[in-house]
Amino acid sequence: MVRLLGRSGTRTSPRPGEERARRRARRGGGPRGPGTGLRPALSGRSLAGQVFVLHVVIVLVLVAAAVVALVLQGRVDSTQEARNRSLAVAETFANAPGIRAALASPDPTAVLQPRAEAAREAAKVDFIVVLNTDGIRYTHPKPDRIGKKFVGTIEPALQGRSFTEEVDGTIGRLVQAVVPVEAPDGTVVGLVSSGITTEHVGSTADRQLPLVLGAAAAALAVALGGTALVSKRLLRQTHGLGPREMTRMYEHHDAVLHAVREGVIIVGGGGDLLLANDEAQRLLDLPADAEGRHVRDLGLDPDTAALLDSGRVATDEVHLVGDRLLAINQRPTDLRGGPPGSVATLRDSTELRALSGRAEVARERLDMLYAAGVGIGTSLDVTRTAEELAELVVPRFADYVTVDLFDAVLGGDTPEPGTELRRAAFSGVRADVPLYPVGERIDFIPTSPQARSLLTGQSVLEPDLRAATGWQAQHPRRTARVMEHGVHSLITAPLRVGSLVLGLVNFWRAQKPEPFDAEDMELAEELVARAAVSIDNARRYTREHTMAVTLQRSLLPRSLPEQNALEIAYRYLPAQAGVGGDWFDVLPLSGTRVALVVGDVVGHGLHAAATMGRLRTAVHNFSALDLAPDELLALLDDMVARIDQHETAEGGSAPVTGATCLYAVYDPASRRCTLARAGHPPPALVRPDGSVDFLQVPAGPPLGLGGLPFETAEVELAEGSRLVLYTDGLVEDRTRDIDEGLDLLRAALEEAGPSPEDTCRAVVDARLPARPSDDIALIVARTRALGPGQVAHYEVPPDPAAVGEVRAAVTRQLTEWGLDEAAFTTELILSELVTNAIRYGGPPIRVRVLRDRALICEVSDGSSTAPHLRYAAMTDEGGRGLFLVAQLAERWGTRYLPGGKVIWAEQPLP
Repeated sequence: MVRLLGRSGTRTSPRPGEERARRRARRGGGPRGPGTGLRPALSGRSLAGQVFVLHVVIVLVLVAAAVVALVLQGRVDSTQEARNRSLAVAETFANAPGIRAALASPDPTAVLQPRAEAAREAAKVDFIVVLNTDGIRYTHPKPDRIGKKFVGTIEPALQGRSFTEEVDGTIGRLVQAVVPVEAPDGTVVGLVSSGITTEHVGSTADRQLPLVLGAAAAALAVALGGTALVSKRLLRQTHGLGPREMTRMYEHHDAVLHAVREGVIIVGGGGDLLLANDEAQRLLDLPADAEGRHVRDLGLDPDTAALLDSGRVATDEVHLVGDRLLAINQRPTDLRGGPPGSVATLRDSTELRALSGRAEVARERLDMLYAAGVGIGTSLDVTRTAEELAELVVPRFADYVTVDLFDAVLGGDTPEPGTELRRAAFSGVRADVPLYPVGERIDFIPTSPQARSLLTGQSVLEPDLRAATGWQAQHPRRTARVMEHGVHSLITAPLRVGSLVLGLVNFWRAQKPEPFDAEDMELAEELVARAAVSIDNARRYTREHTMAVTLQRSLLPRSLPEQNALEIAYRYLPAQAGVGGDWFDVLPLSGTRVALVVGDVVGHGLHAAATMGRLRTAVHNFSALDLAPDELLALLDDMVARIDQHETAEGGSAPVTGATCLYAVYDPASRRCTLARAGHPPPALVRPDGSVDFLQVPAGPPLGLGGLPFETAEVELAEGSRLVLYTDGLVEDRTRDIDEGLDLLRAALEEAGPSPEDTCRAVVDARLPARPSDDIALIVARTRALGPGQVAHYEVPPDPAAVGEVRAAVTRQLTEWGLDEAAFTTELILSELVTNAIRYGGPPIRVRVLRDRALICEVSDGSSTAPHLRYAAMTDEGGRGLFLVAQLAERWGTRYLPGGKVIWAEQPLP
């Protein structure tokens, strides 16, 4: 106890190390402290010596690591510098004027040898070698090597790619680069290789090594000096004690202080609480952050707080603290020159708990059971019901309560037998107890009380957890920490409804000194039985609710795709009857276009929702074909007719006939919107000036009737226009017809704010009935346009020579857009697509390049012939164009126009 007073800043007697030093001084040996210098610190036996040695080792390791890192980095830098210089020299020489002409001359060596040697000396490389495509040298620093086979790899360069490699050449270990020399048509006519021996490339490590070593020596000297000073002071503070002696001394004193069944409190001279052992905290019911606070701020009764603050001498003074009568003894700490303050001991001298008798216990238990009957199961949520149980019994019955449920129960399903559960609820008098946290999966081992309870379906009582080896084996380190927090007793009860076990409830005691007994286990079983019924009811409700919600959510878009053509807001409001058949979608198409679709299946219930899901999936698949709106609706109509035939043939539910759909495609490049509808209400258009019109889209028949064509309408939309698509539940109900509903919708749109979100809010607020009888789907899309600076058009004559001109024009456009990194890939894609259009298509041939979220290249021609991706054989001269496009582009595809087709390829922006 006295030693801990010193640790907290209040010491009333010499520490053990000091007393030991004084005894040695009296024997003539002299004290182990500052007077002995650093010799004890350097011995390594004391704590100070170990700290000194550890600091020296750390500095040495850091210095060694710095030197090794510098040497390794120097090697890497040398090799990288050699690669960069050799590649730059080779590319410069390969692209120099006259190289291709010299390669085609009768005697390339005569022309290229002097130029290569001059360039080599100027560039300070070891060689520049010009080769033919067979790898035969035309030049070399050593003339006798001319005409011989080049040492190295040339295959990648023959394919048009520059590369570097490390080889053992004729002049030693070197890094060399090989660069192709290409004719204007891209044919490789020769190769240029430049190389540098690695020993000729200067390394910064050689220059920096002396400086690093000098700095390391200085750092080592400074570290030794600083460490010596620290070790000297540490030696003085620890009085020469070794780590084991100090650890043992602190552990023994801590154990005695906190295990004694008498409260100990140390108060500083200013009245601040410096230390309180576990018993004092329990007796005075101190808060967790009591240490460091003034004793008058701890919530104690005024008389007790005044006594502790005064520091006066007190002997067996009796004070009433809560329901306890405490005998307090207090002595000041400065009687022998110690620091100001006081030490007080507290002893519990009451037996109120024992005198309360069984009647009070019985009354408390009945009150708890009554509270469980009215307080557990107030909601149909499994987790909340488990939390209600945990909150009810803490701290009245247990100090901590944990509820563990099978994952299937949390999801509303029937649990399978097993020992792996998930912690669903926790409640306790303290939040820092190291029990498994909420949400963690727990696999109980067979020897644990929880596993035995799950296996037998009976409650298990562990009155003394220190003797419960089966529980401790569950997680030895965690269970040891739990017991360090004072947890000493456990009741595990299964949550059982009939023969179905839903999980477990664990009751723990820590602050209450008495362990659980058989009567406590009976009360726990009664509480758990009542909670199990409520949890099972919540589980069944969760299962039904989850099924409905899962179906509803799976059939509607959970989030809108990213695109720049439209700014979109939406609302989906289910009917009072529940799941319905209204749906909507936003589908990005090729060429920055976006499709909007709204549909409605007549009726409610699972059948309508399932049919809606089938239609939405079909629209997704058909939109991938880039069909026109009328063609897509025709395919959808045919599919619904087939579904009706199958349902009728199998004696199934009502046919789908009565489903409606509106499909619109907006192109931000042309600002044109193409629409078609099948029995659906017409869309509304809010122009930028706020005026509202209902677009005159030809009304096709509902889906499934068959035999009648669908017509499209095309309208040009000003930027900032709002296109409003909706289902009939918004404009039609039993009290009014659709014309009146459209007039009311027009009025709401005229008063709505400019943004899609404002529009949705205004329409729903103005048009939503109190109890909607039909689903309502509403989607508002404000149009955006691609500016002239984002689109480039090119007319291409049907001449193969025009490919290069188009490629150069597109490259210039990409440079203006700051997309130089994409120029090479774009050139390859356009070369293949334009060449195919000239060779296999028909005029007019046009090229369009768009810069939006991605870089899109489109090549259109007058032919409707569809291109096909295939693998070319080794002997084929062609057939690899589309394969190359597919490899270079992120996406590519074909869409058909009334007068031809468009082949497009999309690349991510660099």
